Amino acid sequence: MPNTELLETYRANRKLTDVEFFKMVNNPFYFKLYMLSKLPMGLIVGLKVKSCSANECSITVPYRFINQNPFRSTYFAVLAMAAEMSTGMLALSATYKAKPSVSMLVTHLEADFTKKATGITTFTCTQGKELTQKAEEAIITGTGTTFDAISIGTSQIGEEEARFKIQWSFKARLG
Repeated sequence: MPNTELLETYRANRKLTDVEFFKMVNNPFYFKLYMLSKLPMGLIVGLKVKSCSANECSITVPYRFINQNPFRSTYFAVLAMAAEMSTGMLALSATYKAKPSVSMLVTHLEADFTKKATGITTFTCTQGKELTQKAEEAIITGTGTTFDAISIGTSQIGEEEARFKIQWSFKARLG
């Protein structure tokens, strides 16, 4: 099948799977079940979906005893989990039950911390369209592609606390 036909198959399938995916992700009960089966540490630290759509995803993480560092703020690895998830949900939506199948993987991470995280931190990524375009590019070219997604963590009053750049790799399974 030529790659343009594969792309059309992928897009038609996405129309069906997107509804299912976003319904599951935005439902707290189903999201907790997902976390329990796929990412139990996320459940332990209290990651929650604030909102998730095809274009944007916001994940919250609280400051609490189990998440703290010795400096009385949220441990950087906990912040990294929330940041990765805000980009990862968008990447996952592009690969969820995809036909043809597309794999995804984090290949690089950079972070800047600008303020102590001492409350609920919300990480938001607004690059869903770009992540989907990279998954489609992998289908069209038959080779791997990468994308640097940005997730910005803000405090409850809207002050930036951290900024992460997470590189996602996509590869279509065409064989």
